[in-house]
Amino acid sequence: MNPAMTAGPAEVLVPGGPGQSKATGQTAGADRARCPYLVVRDPDVVREVLHRPADFSPANALVAVTPLEGPALRELQRVRFALPPVLASNDTGTHSGIRKVVAGFFTPATVAAMEPRIRELAREAARNAAAQLDYSGQVDLVQAVAAFPPAVVMLELLGLPVRDLTDLKRWGLDSMELFWGWPDEDRQLELAHSAADFYVWLRKLVAESRAAPGRNLFKSLAEHGLSTPEICSLGYFLLIAGQETTTQLISTTLFRLLEGSAPAGWKDAASEAGSGTMVRHVLATESSVPTWRRVAAHDTNLGGGLIPAGTEILLELSGNTVTSPGGPERLSMTSEALRRGQSTGYGLVFGSGIHRCLGAKLAELEASVVVQETATALPEVHLQEYQPDWIRLLSFQAPRTVTVANNPSTKRRRPSAQPEPPRNRNQIWARAGSTPFSPPPRV
Repeated sequence: MNPAMTAGPAEVLVPGGPGQSKATGQTAGADRARCPYLVVRDPDVVREVLHRPADFSPANALVAVTPLEGPALRELQRVRFALPPVLASNDTGTHSGIRKVVAGFFTPATVAAMEPRIRELAREAARNAAAQLDYSGQVDLVQAVAAFPPAVVMLELLGLPVRDLTDLKRWGLDSMELFWGWPDEDRQLELAHSAADFYVWLRKLVAESRAAPGRNLFKSLAEHGLSTPEICSLGYFLLIAGQETTTQLISTTLFRLLEGSAPAGWKDAASEAGSGTMVRHVLATESSVPTWRRVAAHDTNLGGGLIPAGTEILLELSGNTVTSPGGPERLSMTSEALRRGQSTGYGLVFGSGIHRCLGAKLAELEASVVVQETATALPEVHLQEYQPDWIRLLSFQAPRTVTVANNPSTKRRRPSAQPEPPRNRNQIWARAGSTPFSPPPRV
């Protein structure tokens, strides 16, 4: 068998057991469980798996890593929670038609046309972060600049109303932990309450969207023939993956720049070239989506070895602690391919083949613009916490906070009056054209 694959059950440690933190679903101590996956690390083999969907099905891509217990399941059943396979986990003949509908909202021309809006949002968020820094002496860049612009962009691009952003962000993180984390029974129930609230909100939004004037994704999917549960299933994960993973990419990029271990400096990131280079570096070394799953649809061969039907496969897309046991928090250049001097190809972190992420170019553009505008607006800052808590799930990772303060040598402005507090988010995102069901630009 290819040495870049680990025979299952893999010699890979993942969080689990009584050492788990109830608050985050992460392991607090040495109590860990063996990973039940065949881990594939070699980029060429990863790509091969992704290009053989008939042999390696995506059916397990969205299945909960930790089986849900009765209380959590009953909470989800209470709201008729259902996630039939539609896009990312769809291995049937309906996939290509549905993907074509969704891809119509992510064309290269449409994404390019969104750049001025992305920069407007990023610049406003960065200015608000600077105001908060001046007002309180420190600011968390995750909440101030990384969290909300991707959510606004995603909703506007899909022709959906920009509202309930704080709830959407909370629901997204909770659902990630529920489906890709290791929560115990009590934590599962908490997360299931959140997922149920999200699903009820989403179902109402789907019904509203189907009757709305103009063009929006949910209406287009209904016209394609999808049922409400199918639209809700697609929307549930798209509204998470379409913005939360971008927030996490931005967060990691900002942290590594400020930590000082990146190949570019904070001042370099204030340029378009510098920010773009740094985002691509993070994508290749520790992206927000470092792994993804597949399952063998039948007995088959891979890397010179037999893969029995039903084998759960974990594809390593970039460096991470899940498939690199004992590795330090510093994840840069940890994958086997990178140690050999090869690149996983930062495009591989978005998948490959018929299930490749449709929002890849949008995510890279958003991250580069937000990083550039933040570094420009906050030229003299330093990290307050070099070891923040991290989101560490099977397929998602990022620092939860990136808190900065002005450098001690920086002379703060001394206004004649108390500085104004930063504007609230409703003020930031309000603009003509962001009203419900404003269609995305036609290009």
